[in-house]
Amino acid sequence: MKSLRAAASYAKALFALAKERNVTDRIGADLDGLVAALDSAPDAMALLSRPWLGAATRRAAALEVGTRSGVSPLARDFLALVAARGRIAELSAIAAAYRDLVDADAGRARVRVRAVVRLTEDGRRILARRLASELGVREVVLEEVIDPHLLGGFVAEAGSLVLDASLNGQLARLKARLTSA
Repeated sequence: MKSLRAAASYAKALFALAKERNVTDRIGADLDGLVAALDSAPDAMALLSRPWLGAATRRAAALEVGTRSGVSPLARDFLALVAARGRIAELSAIAAAYRDLVDADAGRARVRVRAVVRLTEDGRRILARRLASELGVREVVLEEVIDPHLLGGFVAEAGSLVLDASLNGQLARLKARLTSA
């Protein structure tokens, strides 16, 4: 819980700076790239995570990682700050919180859609429009996941909101009604 609050605080501070400089999307892409780079380089992540190294050493190593990754100076300096403060393990949580802030600012919602097969382009467009109306946002970004356990239909998840339009869900609701009657 404490680390989630810290991640949210770091994300909020970075978002304020990025918004002031009008580079919110670029910083989001840079953060995602840094998370991916550190995930694929466990040695670098281990080095940046070592608490017995001094803050200056972790900061210098993070600056080098940021420079080699080709991210913007703001993202590079932010990575160095996070490493120096011993919070590098929370970088992916910070990136997720940052993405949520950017989405909220843009009036956008990310919705995870589980279905048996890929949605058609028309189906994606119609679903996105209906979900945007239901969620009260301007834009919906659909993240499709193929779920072979579904019999048909789809399940859309946006935060704590779940829209179950799957055949599995319909059968479960029918069973519940029949057993309670």
